[in-house]
Amino acid sequence: MINAQKYSPGTIVKHLLVLFLVVLWTLPTAGLLISSVRDKDQLIVSGWWTALVPTERNEVHRTPPASGQVEVDGQFVIEGQFFSAGSGRTVQAWGERANNLGEFPANEPITIADGSVITVFNDGQYRWESDTAFTHSPGKRLFYVAAIPPRFTLENYKNVLASEGIGPSFVNTMTVTLPATFIPIMIAAFAAYALAWMQFPGRLFLLAVMVGLIVVPLQMSLIPILRTYNTLGATFGFDSRNYVGIWLAHTGFGLPLAIYLLRNYMAGLPKEIMESARMDGASHFKIFVTIVLPLSFPALASFAIFQFLWVWNDLLVASVFLGQGEGKTVLTQQLRELLGSRGQNWEVLTAGAFISIIVPLVVFLSLQRYFVRGLLAGSVKGG
Repeated sequence: MINAQKYSPGTIVKHLLVLFLVVLWTLPTAGLLISSVRDKDQLIVSGWWTALVPTERNEVHRTPPASGQVEVDGQFVIEGQFFSAGSGRTVQAWGERANNLGEFPANEPITIADGSVITVFNDGQYRWESDTAFTHSPGKRLFYVAAIPPRFTLENYKNVLASEGIGPSFVNTMTVTLPATFIPIMIAAFAAYALAWMQFPGRLFLLAVMVGLIVVPLQMSLIPILRTYNTLGATFGFDSRNYVGIWLAHTGFGLPLAIYLLRNYMAGLPKEIMESARMDGASHFKIFVTIVLPLSFPALASFAIFQFLWVWNDLLVASVFLGQGEGKTVLTQQLRELLGSRGQNWEVLTAGAFISIIVPLVVFLSLQRYFVRGLLAGSVKGG
């Protein structure tokens, strides 16, 4: 009976759907990671799914001029090597013209139009022999198809962190995100407790206002808030585009949802625990700190994930309230700049993009066990 339920059609469909979603989410992330550590030349000519197989590339080599020839047993010989030592590259085929690189196979002597013989070996060495002395200048061009072994490197990350501005913008983003996540959680926790367990006039009205503010679009309130903040800055003589401004902006935009989620969770905590604490003489502050906050950790973690991901990936609020420049440009802004100036440099873009997602991934994976518990508890309980 248990096995029948375990392998029922509905259960199988559910598991397949979950597997599909996991693959759908994981594949782009894996592709981004693999692309970010590939050699930039290989990244241009092939996709990340071919990262473990050699890539082919059309190249050209010019032989030395006639002055480089030597006479060996009555033969005039010019020798050389296509590749540098230890590169691991091999020659698949070669030709005399760019439009026919597969004209001749490697390792076979080929007699060309002037009667001389050229042998291109698989390891990239070549030998050009003639019965008469060479007189050409400059050297002859040999076109070939090279097989390049897979190469993985961290140079892309070193470049974007050191010279593409990703390192400073990463620090700026952390400076914005951590306070903009912590401040609304702290305020919302106090407000949620008050709305859930304290009796005061207008409590339900405040709760209704909080719910109504959740549906107010960010774009509608952005400009009025910015103008108000600029007016305050001009009045009191401070720069309106600073970190305090963007912390307050993210706090204001995140508070309604935070208060709603935490209030629903706290209202669902057992009433008997609160009453017992009150009978023992505990104040509201002591109940909040010693009982409610520890029990509300799943809800706090759920909102922390929401707020952290929102602030970390934000571009609009950062552009409006913080602007750009030294010490201000966040990761999303820097990536946008790279997309415009280095749009063809995939090694730079993929490394920068992966740096931008690694921290949210760590935060989500470390707190994900609380995520569903916090959301479900807030959705089915509450007064």
